[in-house]
Amino acid sequence: MSRDGAAGLRHGWTTGACATAATTAAYTALLTGEFPDPVTIDLPGGRHPSFALATETLEPDAATVGVVKDAGDDPDVTHGALVSVRVTHGQPGSGVGFRAGEGVGTVTRPGLPLAVGEPAINPMPRQFMREHVAAVAARHGGSGDVVVEVSIEHGAELARRTWNPRLGILGGLSVLGTTGVVVPYSCSSWIDSIRRGIDVARAAGREHVAGCTGSTSERTVQELHGLPEDALLDMGDFAGAVLKYLRRHPVPRLTVAGGIGKLAKLADGHLDLHSGRSQVSFGSLADRVAAAGGAPDLVEGVRGANTALDALRQCQAAGLPLGDLVAAGARETALGVLRGAPVAVDVVVIDRAGTVVGRA
Repeated sequence: MSRDGAAGLRHGWTTGACATAATTAAYTALLTGEFPDPVTIDLPGGRHPSFALATETLEPDAATVGVVKDAGDDPDVTHGALVSVRVTHGQPGSGVGFRAGEGVGTVTRPGLPLAVGEPAINPMPRQFMREHVAAVAARHGGSGDVVVEVSIEHGAELARRTWNPRLGILGGLSVLGTTGVVVPYSCSSWIDSIRRGIDVARAAGREHVAGCTGSTSERTVQELHGLPEDALLDMGDFAGAVLKYLRRHPVPRLTVAGGIGKLAKLADGHLDLHSGRSQVSFGSLADRVAAAGGAPDLVEGVRGANTALDALRQCQAAGLPLGDLVAAGARETALGVLRGAPVAVDVVVIDRAGTVVGRA
């Protein structure tokens, strides 16, 4: 397991890499009667990780292997999950077919890179598995015609903590991964989910989507606009991911909603709103208050505020609409990132209770 030099964090392996390892070991056993343990696979970038087998079962016409997913130091929902693959012989000339076993979802809505009715095994993991099946077949004299059934232990339960239900992937998790490697805190799966959410909304013909920083802002937007679930994007801290994807794949209207602290950062041009990667600038808030005609003592009070909420309360007491100023700044940043894409933008700023305290 490699470490990220800057942060000293361990990289991990995607569900797609684990399924590829399990497929390789299972098909080898189906052809030879022996399970390679550990099993080594080839990933892009010259990586050749080895995986220990957690479970193995050999039947006359099937072989099943389980591999425990190690996501390294990433807070991945599937870390520690058992990814199992059952390989059986397919019809001559059929190539590699894929099935969703227990805990792997099925696609039920258009807009994803897989057809409706297909198991939620993404295109790149499918490619990895096909390549490894072909290599095993060449090595051991097999036809390469197999059915690969992927299962993830407790996958249906874990999927409730992901975007899958909202994307119309029902019954379990997706088998993901473009490189096979999980980079700690890259949050690539979250950003990928944002993109797939936009794809699903577009395929459903939605003309208005909302990027919300959390469940409170999402609830507020639903009350304001009555948007269906598939138009709500769980943006989290990744405002940039929403805006950049909409620039290339526009939807006529976008509402951005969040707390005043997160949206103050967006107003300052930050596209990643995580507290560890961007900070609220009280100097910038004070400058906005001054430009709006705030009294000198209010300007200094905001400059010395403890939190964005503290600054908001001072301005509310003085009758100055700081929430609207932040919303206007956030909207300006959003339009700048969209670069003229045909997307109308409005911004809703809320307090902790979900009350609207600013709009633009």
